[in-house]
Amino acid sequence: MPVITSVTVEDVRFPTSLTADGSDAMNKDGDYSAAYVVVRTDGTDSVGAPLAGYGMTFTIGRGNDIVAAAARQQADRLVGKDVAKIAADMGGLYRFLTSDSQFRWLGPEKGVVHLSLAAVMNAAWDLVARFEGKPLWRLLADKSPEELVDIADLRYLSDALTRDEAVALLRAKESSRDEHIAALERSGYPVYTTSAGWLGYSDEKLRRLCQEAVETGYGHVKLKVGANLEEDIRRVKIAREVLGPDRHIMIDANQVWDVEEAIEWVHALAEFKPLWIEEPTSPDDVLGHARIRKAVAPIGVATGEHCHNRVMFKQFLQAEAIDFLQLDTGRLASINEILAVLLLAAKFGVPVCPHAGGVGLCEMVQHISVLDYVAVTGDLTGRVTEFVDHLHEHFVDPCQVVEAVPGAGVGYVLPIQPGYSTQMYEASIAAYRFPDGTYWSAVTTSPGAADN
Repeated sequence: MPVITSVTVEDVRFPTSLTADGSDAMNKDGDYSAAYVVVRTDGTDSVGAPLAGYGMTFTIGRGNDIVAAAARQQADRLVGKDVAKIAADMGGLYRFLTSDSQFRWLGPEKGVVHLSLAAVMNAAWDLVARFEGKPLWRLLADKSPEELVDIADLRYLSDALTRDEAVALLRAKESSRDEHIAALERSGYPVYTTSAGWLGYSDEKLRRLCQEAVETGYGHVKLKVGANLEEDIRRVKIAREVLGPDRHIMIDANQVWDVEEAIEWVHALAEFKPLWIEEPTSPDDVLGHARIRKAVAPIGVATGEHCHNRVMFKQFLQAEAIDFLQLDTGRLASINEILAVLLLAAKFGVPVCPHAGGVGLCEMVQHISVLDYVAVTGDLTGRVTEFVDHLHEHFVDPCQVVEAVPGAGVGYVLPIQPGYSTQMYEASIAAYRFPDGTYWSAVTTSPGAADN
């Protein structure tokens, strides 16, 4: 059986700040970056190629090297492990990596050490899915309710979700999994686009990209707001004029407001009927979100991309503070924690609409949304997953979206290749590895957040 022989971790950064891609009220000049982990073995995969696992977490430039350094320390603990044994007990592998009490002290379960753990565990899950010859969503959907619950990290959640309740939730949808898979094969998983609405775009570019979104078939478009109210009113008005009355607009403040300021600002934009306000205040302020949600209804409140861990999501749900749960595949500690959050959201009846505004996140979240629908909820009501049309050309198995059924909007195509869709091309790594890749070697400083 194959054994893990080595691990490499790269600091990869793309100069997205040059074109204002990814710009918002909090982060004006981000360079989309990844702490990129490769776990290599002495074996071969289902098609005879060298067996390896590829994983990442997402940052926006400076500090990505710190996350990579933490990931390197965590990933080194994988060397020498038997792939078949870890595939049979991924819950055990997760507990092994989170059991380092000295390293855990640096978090715990938040910040750099949690981002880095996500990258390492994402690589481990990609490795196991490649070892089994299945796309990750399928690997998980083929497991029994008990096996899935054994994977999920349910620590500190028993006051909101017990193991028996989690098994029962999954058991209730087990018989309909094939039906749900067939539905996604026909129409894809519903997506929305943020690519039209970055804050640094001109009005002309905003108008043009909104029109392209209409022509492509998007029923949901998200805009960044929060820097200047008059400009927000003008920009959201432009989007509403182009999108018409029937398509959904979502607005995203990226944490810049205090609670009362958020309420006033959203009321000022309410005439344009946004579906939700995303990250209206500090991502740690559970009670602040609850206050905002009550004050701005029927506009929904969405948050989660900066939510540290499953315990915070538990509190958001218990406090009835959110209408849409936006977990992030690079911030939560991979499938083990994500599955726990999916189960919590199902228990509380809150739709999961994952965040994917970053390099590699779309590739990963498609698997999560498919798993949520196929195995956890069997329901697409209120669910739509983010799609950003940037940097997919750097991935060997990039996500794809199509208007699969006329009138049904745009959807993620069901992934079919083994793994978590996280492998980057070697040429992309060679070009954008920081600071010695061929791109960065040719410039004296980063144009944005990667400037050291």
